[in-house]
Amino acid sequence: MPDPAHPTPTHASALARLRRRPEAWLFGVIVIAVLFFGSTAPGFLTLPNVIDLLETYSVQAIMAMGLFVVLVSGGIDISFAATASVSQYVAALLAARLGLPAPLVIAAGLAVGTALGGLNAALIHFVRIPSIIATIAMMSVTFSLLMYFSGGRSIYDLPEWWTTRITVYETELASGDLVRVTLPIVAMIVVSLGTCALMTRMSVGRQLYAMGGNPEAARRIGISIGRLHFVAYGFLGFLAALAGMLQAHRVGESVPNAMVNTELAVLSAAVLGGASLTGGIGTVPGVLLGIVLLAILQNGLNLLGVSSYFFQIVIGLTILASTSLTVLSSRRGRRHRTLGEAAHA
Repeated sequence: MPDPAHPTPTHASALARLRRRPEAWLFGVIVIAVLFFGSTAPGFLTLPNVIDLLETYSVQAIMAMGLFVVLVSGGIDISFAATASVSQYVAALLAARLGLPAPLVIAAGLAVGTALGGLNAALIHFVRIPSIIATIAMMSVTFSLLMYFSGGRSIYDLPEWWTTRITVYETELASGDLVRVTLPIVAMIVVSLGTCALMTRMSVGRQLYAMGGNPEAARRIGISIGRLHFVAYGFLGFLAALAGMLQAHRVGESVPNAMVNTELAVLSAAVLGGASLTGGIGTVPGVLLGIVLLAILQNGLNLLGVSSYFFQIVIGLTILASTSLTVLSSRRGRRHRTLGEAAHA
């Protein structure tokens, strides 16, 4: 009978694999952060605060799902926040100025986001512009056009169907506080489950992983690289538009620059969760854990009165560390392959 104190080789290897998974150590960091802020920040571990965090970060989580798909495919997109802003504002104009019905407004907003994502894919696949350059350029162009034509003015007179808070579940605590599970939270859950199904249950998801891991090998086995570019960037554009409209639903107005500066936080959450900047790696649970950790850190630091600039430092260091680890891992892999080839020579 195996001794629990001395795991068998199979159990030991399973534990070693678990420790190497980003989700495992990320969950451990989250537990430590919760214990720390729970004991030092008043109100942190209350249920209303937790629900408020979920709603606040639901928009970023939805965009992170789209960015995760792009990262898995081997690309990167910096323009999704600008896409969210443009899509939201176009939808707001159609609703507030033209009085179009909800289905047409929502469809138009989603179509704008998907089209902008498709334009990114076209620049990357057909013009052969590196994804980071193409999307930075698109971010600059689309956001500048938005600010130019809007004059930076917000749209406050959104229709009631857009601004009315939709509560899916509501309960009153013994303390008298109301806890509401609202539409943005439900949308985040649905999008996360849908993205997980796309990437793990459908052939297109497996093809995206294959393309991100080795584009040339994927091309040789007949995978359409161009089609997958449009799938990945179009999917992110679609979700960015959805996130933008949900943001307007949350705050009750359309603000042209409301989504600006969320790019690095979303990217940081994705790479924290194990999505590689070189493609082919990552999971939906990992990205969600990355969002949870960032939400905990920002909320806890705010409750402690720490400057918001410190949180930006954390984000910058996260991206820097992830990039460094990716480069080091790539070098180590090339070194091992070189040694293996030399041994067989």
